[in-house]
Amino acid sequence: MTTVFVVDDQAMVRESFVALLGAQPGIEVVGSAADGADAVTQVEHLHPDVVLMDVRMPTMDGLEATRRLRDHPCRIIVLTTYHLDEYVHEALRAGADGYLLKDAPAAELVQAVHVVARGDALLSPAVTRRLLAEFTRHAPPLVRPAALERLTARETDVLRRLARGLSNVEIAAALGLSEQTVKTHVRRILAKLGARDRAQAIVISYESGLVTARVP
Repeated sequence: MTTVFVVDDQAMVRESFVALLGAQPGIEVVGSAADGADAVTQVEHLHPDVVLMDVRMPTMDGLEATRRLRDHPCRIIVLTTYHLDEYVHEALRAGADGYLLKDAPAAELVQAVHVVARGDALLSPAVTRRLLAEFTRHAPPLVRPAALERLTARETDVLRRLARGLSNVEIAAALGLSEQTVKTHVRRILAKLGARDRAQAIVISYESGLVTARVP
Protein backbone atom coordinates (compact mmCIF):
# COMPACT_ATOMS: atom_id res chain seq x y z
CA MET A 1 0.00 0.00 0.00
CA THR A 2 1.38 3.41 -1.02
CA THR A 3 0.41 6.22 1.34
CA VAL A 4 -0.13 9.70 -0.13
CA PHE A 5 -0.46 13.21 1.27
CA VAL A 6 -2.02 15.99 -0.85
CA VAL A 7 -1.07 19.69 -0.53
CA ASP A 8 -2.99 22.38 -2.44
CA ASP A 9 -4.54 25.64 -1.30
CA GLN A 10 -7.52 25.28 -3.65
CA ALA A 11 -10.11 23.18 -1.84
CA MET A 12 -11.75 21.82 -5.00
CA VAL A 13 -8.43 20.73 -6.49
CA ARG A 14 -7.25 19.22 -3.23
CA GLU A 15 -10.47 17.33 -2.65
CA SER A 16 -10.58 16.03 -6.21
CA PHE A 17 -7.05 14.64 -5.89
CA VAL A 18 -7.93 13.06 -2.55
CA ALA A 19 -11.07 11.45 -3.98
CA LEU A 20 -9.35 10.22 -7.12
CA LEU A 21 -6.34 8.70 -5.40
CA GLY A 22 -8.36 7.34 -2.50
CA ALA A 23 -10.42 5.28 -4.94
CA GLN A 24 -7.36 3.57 -6.42
CA PRO A 25 -6.33 0.07 -5.32
CA GLY A 26 -2.96 0.07 -3.63
CA ILE A 27 -3.13 3.77 -2.69
CA GLU A 28 -4.23 5.25 0.63
CA VAL A 29 -4.57 9.01 1.15
CA VAL A 30 -3.51 9.67 4.73
CA GLY A 31 -4.11 13.42 4.85
CA SER A 32 -4.14 16.79 3.12
CA ALA A 33 -3.18 20.40 3.78
CA ALA A 34 -3.90 23.83 2.33
CA ASP A 35 -0.45 25.35 2.90
CA GLY A 36 3.18 24.31 3.22
CA ALA A 37 3.53 24.93 6.94
CA ASP A 38 0.64 22.63 7.81
CA ALA A 39 1.93 20.10 5.28
CA VAL A 40 5.39 19.93 6.89
CA THR A 41 3.89 19.39 10.32
CA GLN A 42 1.52 16.67 9.17
CA VAL A 43 4.02 14.88 6.92
CA GLU A 44 6.55 14.68 9.75
CA HIS A 45 3.84 13.04 11.86
CA LEU A 46 2.12 10.83 9.26
CA HIS A 47 5.21 9.71 7.27
CA PRO A 48 3.49 9.26 3.86
CA ASP A 49 5.35 7.59 1.02
CA VAL A 50 4.46 10.30 -1.54
CA VAL A 51 3.52 13.98 -1.21
CA LEU A 52 1.74 15.87 -3.99
CA MET A 53 2.95 19.44 -3.44
CA ASP A 54 1.42 22.57 -4.95
CA VAL A 55 3.82 25.49 -5.52
CA ARG A 56 1.89 28.68 -4.88
CA MET A 57 0.29 28.64 -1.44
CA PRO A 58 -0.18 31.05 1.48
CA THR A 59 1.79 30.95 4.74
CA MET A 60 4.52 28.72 3.26
CA ASP A 61 4.84 27.91 -0.43
CA GLY A 62 5.63 24.50 -1.86
CA LEU A 63 9.29 25.32 -2.50
CA GLU A 64 10.05 26.07 1.15
CA ALA A 65 7.98 23.07 2.28
CA THR A 66 9.97 20.85 -0.09
CA ARG A 67 13.26 22.19 1.28
CA ARG A 68 12.14 21.46 4.84
CA LEU A 69 11.20 17.92 3.89
CA ARG A 70 14.43 17.31 1.94
CA ASP A 71 15.77 14.87 4.53
CA HIS A 72 12.41 13.19 5.11
CA PRO A 73 12.06 9.77 3.44
CA CYS A 74 8.90 10.81 1.59
CA ARG A 75 8.99 11.34 -2.18
CA ILE A 76 7.70 14.70 -3.43
CA ILE A 77 5.88 15.42 -6.69
CA VAL A 78 5.51 19.12 -7.42
CA LEU A 79 2.19 20.07 -9.00
CA THR A 80 2.66 22.80 -11.57
CA THR A 81 1.44 24.50 -14.72
CA TYR A 82 3.42 25.43 -17.84
CA HIS A 83 3.77 29.08 -16.86
CA LEU A 84 5.55 28.22 -13.59
CA ASP A 85 8.78 26.97 -15.16
CA GLU A 86 11.08 28.91 -12.82
CA TYR A 87 9.35 27.39 -9.80
CA VAL A 88 9.92 23.88 -11.11
CA HIS A 89 13.67 24.53 -11.44
CA GLU A 90 13.77 25.70 -7.84
CA ALA A 91 11.67 22.74 -6.72
CA LEU A 92 14.09 20.25 -8.27
CA ARG A 93 16.99 22.02 -6.57
CA ALA A 94 15.05 21.95 -3.31
CA GLY A 95 14.81 18.17 -3.47
CA ALA A 96 11.60 17.37 -5.33
CA ASP A 97 11.54 13.99 -7.05
CA GLY A 98 9.62 15.19 -10.06
CA TYR A 99 6.77 17.32 -11.28
CA LEU A 100 3.36 16.88 -12.82
CA LEU A 101 1.09 19.25 -14.69
CA LYS A 102 -2.11 19.99 -12.80
CA ASP A 103 -4.22 19.31 -15.87
CA ALA A 104 -2.69 15.87 -16.45
CA PRO A 105 -5.17 13.03 -17.05
CA ALA A 106 -6.29 11.11 -13.98
CA ALA A 107 -4.49 7.97 -15.13
CA GLU A 108 -1.23 9.94 -15.40
CA LEU A 109 -1.58 11.20 -11.84
CA VAL A 110 -2.12 7.67 -10.52
CA GLN A 111 0.82 6.37 -12.54
CA ALA A 112 2.98 9.23 -11.25
CA VAL A 113 2.35 8.20 -7.66
CA HIS A 114 3.39 4.62 -8.40
CA VAL A 115 6.47 5.70 -10.37
CA VAL A 116 7.77 7.99 -7.64
CA ALA A 117 6.88 5.56 -4.85
CA ARG A 118 9.17 2.93 -6.32
CA GLY A 119 12.10 5.36 -6.36
CA ASP A 120 12.10 6.70 -9.91
CA ALA A 121 12.02 10.39 -10.81
CA LEU A 122 8.92 11.63 -12.57
CA LEU A 123 10.33 13.46 -15.58
CA SER A 124 8.18 13.48 -18.70
CA PRO A 125 10.48 13.86 -21.75
CA ALA A 126 8.38 16.59 -23.39
CA VAL A 127 7.97 18.67 -20.25
CA THR A 128 11.58 18.06 -19.21
CA ARG A 129 12.92 19.37 -22.50
CA ARG A 130 10.76 22.49 -22.33
CA LEU A 131 11.55 23.31 -18.72
CA LEU A 132 15.26 22.67 -18.91
CA ALA A 133 15.60 24.43 -22.26
CA GLU A 134 14.11 27.48 -20.55
CA PHE A 135 16.49 27.02 -17.64
CA THR A 136 19.60 26.86 -19.83
CA ARG A 137 18.59 30.09 -21.57
CA HIS A 138 18.30 32.04 -18.34
CA ALA A 139 20.92 30.50 -16.06
CA PRO A 140 24.59 30.45 -17.14
CA PRO A 141 26.37 27.12 -16.56
CA LEU A 142 28.24 26.76 -13.31
CA VAL A 143 31.81 25.54 -13.02
CA ARG A 144 31.79 21.88 -14.01
CA PRO A 145 31.84 19.80 -10.80
CA ALA A 146 34.87 17.57 -10.33
CA ALA A 147 32.44 14.71 -9.69
CA LEU A 148 31.46 14.75 -13.38
CA GLU A 149 35.06 13.97 -14.31
CA ARG A 150 34.78 10.72 -12.38
CA LEU A 151 32.06 9.42 -14.66
CA THR A 152 33.10 6.90 -17.28
CA ALA A 153 32.31 7.57 -20.95
CA ARG A 154 29.41 5.12 -20.75
CA GLU A 155 28.05 6.71 -17.57
CA THR A 156 28.22 10.11 -19.26
CA ASP A 157 26.24 8.71 -22.21
CA VAL A 158 23.62 7.39 -19.81
CA LEU A 159 23.45 10.70 -17.93
CA ARG A 160 22.95 12.68 -21.14
CA ARG A 161 19.99 10.51 -22.10
CA LEU A 162 18.65 10.50 -18.57
CA ALA A 163 18.72 14.31 -18.73
CA ARG A 164 16.52 14.21 -21.82
CA GLY A 165 13.87 12.37 -19.79
CA LEU A 166 14.44 8.88 -21.20
CA SER A 167 13.43 5.91 -19.07
CA ASN A 168 15.80 3.05 -18.27
CA VAL A 169 14.16 0.96 -20.98
CA GLU A 170 14.61 3.72 -23.57
CA ILE A 171 18.23 4.31 -22.55
CA ALA A 172 18.94 0.59 -22.81
CA ALA A 173 17.49 0.47 -26.33
CA ALA A 174 19.43 3.57 -27.42
CA LEU A 175 22.78 2.28 -26.15
CA GLY A 176 22.32 -1.43 -26.84
CA LEU A 177 22.42 -2.36 -23.16
CA SER A 178 20.23 -4.41 -20.86
CA GLU A 179 17.85 -2.58 -18.56
CA GLN A 180 19.67 -4.01 -15.55
CA THR A 181 22.98 -2.63 -16.84
CA VAL A 182 21.41 0.81 -17.21
CA LYS A 183 20.08 0.61 -13.65
CA THR A 184 23.61 -0.19 -12.47
CA HIS A 185 25.01 2.79 -14.38
CA VAL A 186 22.36 5.08 -12.90
CA ARG A 187 23.17 3.93 -9.36
CA ARG A 188 26.86 4.63 -9.95
CA ILE A 189 26.10 8.03 -11.47
CA LEU A 190 24.04 9.05 -8.45
CA ALA A 191 26.75 7.86 -6.08
CA LYS A 192 29.54 9.71 -7.92
CA LEU A 193 27.54 12.94 -8.18
CA GLY A 194 26.25 12.74 -4.62
CA ALA A 195 22.75 13.11 -6.02
CA ARG A 196 19.70 11.95 -4.11
CA ASP A 197 17.91 10.75 -7.22
CA ARG A 198 17.57 11.07 -11.00
CA ALA A 199 15.97 14.49 -10.74
CA GLN A 200 18.96 15.97 -8.93
CA ALA A 201 21.38 14.29 -11.33
CA ILE A 202 19.55 15.92 -14.22
CA VAL A 203 19.73 19.35 -12.60
CA ILE A 204 23.48 18.89 -12.08
CA SER A 205 23.98 17.90 -15.70
CA TYR A 206 22.20 21.02 -16.98
CA GLU A 207 23.62 23.47 -14.44
CA SER A 208 27.17 22.29 -15.17
CA GLY A 209 26.77 22.61 -18.93
CA LEU A 210 27.38 18.89 -19.51
CA VAL A 211 24.00 18.73 -21.19
CA THR A 212 22.16 21.53 -22.98
CA ALA A 213 18.81 21.81 -24.69
CA ARG A 214 20.62 21.35 -28.00
CA VAL A 215 21.95 17.86 -27.22
CA PRO A 216 20.91 15.61 -30.16
